[in-house]
Amino acid sequence: MNKNRSVLVVFVLSAVLAIAANARPNVILVMADDLGYNDLSCYGSERIKTPVLDRLASEGVRLTSFYAGATVCTPSRMALLTGAYPVRLGWRGGVMGYRIRSANGLAANALTMGDVFKAAGYRTALMGKWHLGDTSEHAPMAQGFDTTFWIKKSNNQTKKLYRGEELIEDPFVNRMLSEQFTREAISFIEANRKQSFFLYLPYTAPHFPAEAHPDWKGASDNAAYGDVVEELDHRMGELMEAVKRCGLDKNTLFIFISDNGTEPGQRKWGEATPYRGMKWSSLEGGNRVPGILHWPGVIPAGGVDDRIVASIDLLPTLAAACDMALPAKAKSPVIDGVNQWPGLVDAAQPHARSELLYWSGWAIPQAIRMGSMKLYLDEIKELPDSKQGPVLVDLGEDPQELKNLSKDRPEQVKKMLERARERFSNVESQSMELGGPKLDSPAQPKRGKWL
Repeated sequence: MNKNRSVLVVFVLSAVLAIAANARPNVILVMADDLGYNDLSCYGSERIKTPVLDRLASEGVRLTSFYAGATVCTPSRMALLTGAYPVRLGWRGGVMGYRIRSANGLAANALTMGDVFKAAGYRTALMGKWHLGDTSEHAPMAQGFDTTFWIKKSNNQTKKLYRGEELIEDPFVNRMLSEQFTREAISFIEANRKQSFFLYLPYTAPHFPAEAHPDWKGASDNAAYGDVVEELDHRMGELMEAVKRCGLDKNTLFIFISDNGTEPGQRKWGEATPYRGMKWSSLEGGNRVPGILHWPGVIPAGGVDDRIVASIDLLPTLAAACDMALPAKAKSPVIDGVNQWPGLVDAAQPHARSELLYWSGWAIPQAIRMGSMKLYLDEIKELPDSKQGPVLVDLGEDPQELKNLSKDRPEQVKKMLERARERFSNVESQSMELGGPKLDSPAQPKRGKWL
């Protein structure tokens, strides 16, 4: 082979390898904070208008049985990033700064999305709220994220804003955070347009205190809460316009979810219609939240999918979508998530998930869902019959969870109770401790009254 031909072959092979590398999709994962199921107009809100997210849903798929990883902030983020039920990570109730000590957090040896994408050669970034630990041991930079622009806890718990390890604002201006997180995200996209990236954007909106950006003050029909959500929708438009401007719109998988349902103090403005329950609660409104996926030409447009999909499924699902391995990490917990990718690109595929476990915000096992049936395993104040025994509801027929079917279907109750005992015991027995100093008397897993 002559020298010129050798150079040509090397050039062609290099080009082919570059194309193959760039064929892996970029991933943008957006998580709203305390956004209720019914708080987007594409999910039925009549008080909040979200045209950008409505369009993205119409061009992709809107999930109507999507579940956050828990009913409160910290465990929900643990579940999302590790694909594991948060009890496996040592969570025993509450959130960082409220029941969980600031010296503890997500263990450094837990495998996270950041780790997985980084190991696969992606550039990784976190812009937003972390809430998984205050110390350097538990910082996002130690959990697989190359670029960070972040606050350590919720916007009512801290006033410090960081870029990497550098404190850049103290106090930050709460009403400006959505704009700031978006600006940093766009800069990251532009800087990494020629290589694959994973961008995790956990916004603080609309977590309390909801304070409207000056340009959105009074823009909605739902007080400052609605203003904040409508601004967030606009920021999604800016984000996706940047993706298009960089020529990445055909090769970017966009995901929008919430970390849990509406905070009780925001009940006047946040909604979960047609479901009952809010943040902290195992009723459907506690962690059934919006879930939108968008990837033009790959995820079919106009889909409305009622199959059970959970945030714990996103790690194995994204690994499949991006052709990535899930490398082992010392003492990392079992991955409870399942690969939902086949069903997302082809609605004719069988459902990947047939059941789901629920805990309250205090880590008490409270329910199991199997198909459309949900069995409560604890005494729940909103369900009077739960004082006497397990309560069985059919979510397909009774989204308000008002009709107890346990007496009419004793065999169903028995089957689900046996399965719940098996599954909850497995989660509790195969778990790790929180990172940081060990507790003098470690909290033991709690039990539902009828479990």
